[in-house]
Amino acid sequence: MNYNNAVFEKAFATEAELEPSDLPEFCFCGRSNVGKSSLINRILGRKAIARVSSKPGKTVTVNFYRVDNIRLVDLPGYGYAKVPFAEKSRWSSLMEGYFHSGRNIKMAFQLIDMRHPATDFDLSMLDFLSQMGIPYTVVLTKADKLNKTQTAERLELIKTELGEFAENTEIIPFSSQNFEGAQILRGIIENILNK
Repeated sequence: MNYNNAVFEKAFATEAELEPSDLPEFCFCGRSNVGKSSLINRILGRKAIARVSSKPGKTVTVNFYRVDNIRLVDLPGYGYAKVPFAEKSRWSSLMEGYFHSGRNIKMAFQLIDMRHPATDFDLSMLDFLSQMGIPYTVVLTKADKLNKTQTAERLELIKTELGEFAENTEIIPFSSQNFEGAQILRGIIENILNK
């Protein structure tokens, strides 16, 4: 796969705007400010194809990026308390619409900030993916913020925090600063496509 061919395609703000799926999709879920856009930029080897913000809650649309014959999908972040209720409701409807629109979702990458315990929102998302029968990989972002001892501790603790959702699940530390994990994620995508 030639990641240099990556292009931003479209962004959709409502469920009604979503177009039918015609390619395999790999989606990225997680809390606001967990680093979804930064991770997509690293996978694609581009500095700013996905817009990055220091303020949580800035991805308010479902954003589609095309690479050859697949799409990477950046989903709105969840769990940001300062977003008005009406906006949270719109996001929820948009996410439900995305997952229930008969798309060819090959993998969901569930991002969790490695520095902190998994939240109820994270567990709810994993439960939803499980119920939908969508395969997922857990990606622990901001891995560069921890030393080796802290990293080892968090890798053990996250298995306990995720409980049943950690069973037979790949858990990958990732850093957008030093590229840790980027090649592993590319490998997962390419292995799925080559099956």
